[in-house]
Amino acid sequence: MEETMELSLDQVRSWRVRRQLLDRPEGASAARIVGRLCGVQAQVASAAEQAIAVRRPSPVTGEAAKALESRELVKVWAMRGTLHLLPAGDAADYLSLMAAARTWEKGSWQKTFATAGQLAAITEAAREALHGTVLTREELAARIVRHTGDDSPAELLGSGWGAVLKPLAWQGYLCHGPGDGTRVTFTSPETWLDGWTGLPDPDEAAERVIPAYLGTYGPATMDTFDQWLIRGASRKASLRRWFGSGTLTEVTVDGRAAYARTADLDDLAAAEPLPGVRLLPAFDQFVLGPGTRNEEIIAPHRRALISRAAGWIAPVVVSNGQVAGTWESGDDGFTVTLFPEAGAVSRHDLATETDRMAAIVGVRSDLTIRTTL
Repeated sequence: MEETMELSLDQVRSWRVRRQLLDRPEGASAARIVGRLCGVQAQVASAAEQAIAVRRPSPVTGEAAKALESRELVKVWAMRGTLHLLPAGDAADYLSLMAAARTWEKGSWQKTFATAGQLAAITEAAREALHGTVLTREELAARIVRHTGDDSPAELLGSGWGAVLKPLAWQGYLCHGPGDGTRVTFTSPETWLDGWTGLPDPDEAAERVIPAYLGTYGPATMDTFDQWLIRGASRKASLRRWFGSGTLTEVTVDGRAAYARTADLDDLAAAEPLPGVRLLPAFDQFVLGPGTRNEEIIAPHRRALISRAAGWIAPVVVSNGQVAGTWESGDDGFTVTLFPEAGAVSRHDLATETDRMAAIVGVRSDLTIRTTL
């Protein structure tokens, strides 16, 4: 029987920061960054732009918008029911795993939002309405009500939360279209994205999605992956089957069992720390990939400073592969609040990174550093 490979948390953290492109390699296009990160959360468009910009050699914003316009990227409700940018060629895989949980079939969902019969009628109406065209939220809602003859879900259809429309997105019938001023638009992936062939079988999709996730945020447990994907709602038998792939290996990280891609084991063992610090924007995948409860990157007593009211995920300072503080910017420049237990952080390195971030967010680079208890 082979011995389980043992890794230190320091090795894992060092490996992850490069896998998440925080070394800012040449050729890091928006599509490449979004693909490597397994999607970028995009509820706040500026945060998504910043997540891409901080990983590029030159801090230029607007790359996400360009990639959406060229349809290299697509905007769609995906992981955890939140709006994401996904590579157009990979989106169907992620959506397939979301759809596999069939969360809209649960009695609690139907009681709160729409019955199975209503959702089936909404789905049929939306598919017909969106084929080959782009509609605003209001236009889509009106066509669905007219097609179904049922106006009881009209308020939900017009809601910015999109609860009734998310199951359509997860089944590959709806994605966001181009911006129309301040108005959201929707369209059909089938007619919007070149080469769209619908959703693959979940088992087939898992063979690509899980290694991609572990290749960026691993080694990780099945539960960590499932919390990232759909807040733990996947069917446990499916998870066990998906993680039984021959491309994965069980390892331990400071004594805790986890899964890694077999192809990554040598690089994990040889990983060296990335010097310096990084300022990452709100809702960054460095935090969202493992999750804010993940003690490998966030000390438990600091979680409330990162995961805030109304689902806000704070901008963070990253040092030695973990969250070492938070930051905010305004008319007076930047205020950085450091967590002393994360280790010493060079003021020079912070100033250098602040200068870079100032060019991205468009404020002065003046720096104030605080340390919290």
